[in-house]
Formats: sequence, C-alpha cells, structure tokens
Amino acid sequence: MMKRLGVLGWPVAHSRSPAMHNAALAALGLDGWHYQRLPVPPELFAETTRALGTAGFFGANVTIPHKEAALALADEPSDTARAIGAANTLTFRPDGTISAENTDAPGLIAAINRAWGKGEVPGDATQGMDIAVSPVRGRSALVLGAGGSARAAVWALIDAGASEVSVWNRTPQRAAELARALGARAVDTPRSADILVNCTSVGLQRSATGEQDSLQQLGLSHDQVGEYSHVVDLVYTDAPTPLLAAARRAGLSTLAGVDILVAQGALSLEVWTLRPAPLEVMRQAALR
Repeated sequence: MMKRLGVLGWPVAHSRSPAMHNAALAALGLDGWHYQRLPVPPELFAETTRALGTAGFFGANVTIPHKEAALALADEPSDTARAIGAANTLTFRPDGTISAENTDAPGLIAAINRAWGKGEVPGDATQGMDIAVSPVRGRSALVLGAGGSARAAVWALIDAGASEVSVWNRTPQRAAELARALGARAVDTPRSADILVNCTSVGLQRSATGEQDSLQQLGLSHDQVGEYSHVVDLVYTDAPTPLLAAARRAGLSTLAGVDILVAQGALSLEVWTLRPAPLEVMRQAALR
C-alpha cells in the first residue's frame, strides 16, 4: 500500500517540496511513498486535514497560512511545537490521532550553522584551526512577520542564544502578541541588528513596482538593509528575492529560503521515514 505525503497550504502551487521529497524518497529506495501538493483554503483546513489519514496519507508538511491551525487540531503536539505555538509537520497515526512537530525552528538553525557556522578562534592554542562557531549566540536579531514561520524563527533564535530578538510586523498588535508569548521584543519600526530574518511572504510574487516597493512592504529602505551583517529570507524563488538582492549588493552574508526549505524538509522526512535524509539530493531537486 502506498504511503502518501503532502504539503498543505494556500496557495501551494509554488511549493518545491514535492520535487524535493520525491527525489529523496527515490534516493532512499522508498518506492511505495509519494509526496504531493494539497491546496486547502483556511476554512476547510481542519476538516480536510482530519480526513487525510483515512485517505491514505501518512504525513504532511504545513505552510502558509495553516501552521498555527495545524497545532490547534493536533492530538499529540511535541513540546517544541507547543512552545512555539505552530506546527509544520503532521503525522497521521493508525488509530486516527494526529501528532504535530515543528521542524522550522531546528531547520532554520541547522541552515544558519551550515552557512555561517565555521570560523577561526584567535589564540595560540587554536590558531589557524577551522572550528564550529555559533553564528547566533550573543548576536541580536530582528524577525519580520508574525505568522507561524515567524514564531518558529523567534523561538529558534532565542533558544540558540541570541542576545536579543525583536519582532516587526505590519500589524503591530500581532507582533506584540508574538513577542509577549515567546519572550522577544516588539518594535514599531525595523531596527538595526546583527541578523535579519524575513518570515513574511513579501518577495514571493514579483512586485510590479520593483525592489523598492518590496523593501517598503518590509518596512525597510535600501540604506537600512546595510545595517545588518547577516540576512535570511525564508521566501524561495528562482532569482534572489528583492531583500537578498539588496543585501548582496551591500556585501552582506545571505541565506536563501531554499536552503532553509531543505533543512526543515530533511527533518520532516526523518520524522516520517526514520532514515537519514539525503540533503544534497533534496537541495539539487529543490533548485531544479
């Protein structure tokens, strides 16, 4: 019997998860598994998701705008998902119950560590040695957005040892609620920090008025982008997002959404299959 997997979202046509996961399943020799898109509007999310288990689905990823709703309907949320207040990985049990996990948080930190987690520590004992250095610990961060992905990012950055995490959202009340729940600080306007993380959907669709308009939607100007040393954008597109394009022109270290997609997707796959995920296979499939 085929084990079916999928990604729940609205919209979800842009998702590269099916290509990424099906390539990984093939590489693992799991021929009886298949991963697909599951476009579901918010008003049908709970009803549709609860029926997936009986429809032959073993698990599902959850993307915008359903991550908080996914946690709410889960029968067995993990401690991490409960602490974050959002879930992105569901598993449908034979007894009809649904367990929920959040791989967005550890996936973000794993992607950051892989991209920026090497450095040289000064001193005679370690001179010239390339060792692991936390790119987050002791640094300040600003998170843009207040949805499920933003909740995961804030929780992950605090858990990884960031010195301060601020949250900005176009709806200030949502930023304040998120910050209060997770121990961050809500800000009225984006402020300078060491790490900037975009968790909004700005950049997913190309703006007719160009890069400047996209940055303005994030509360930023071109000059402000240069106030950060590291920029992360969870949005993934074929070309660099307006935020990443501006950051790269300013000479900043950047991390694209596709690398974060691979990191969190790999963790989800391991939850379902109990096998190590083939990271490079998944990354190449996502890029294609």
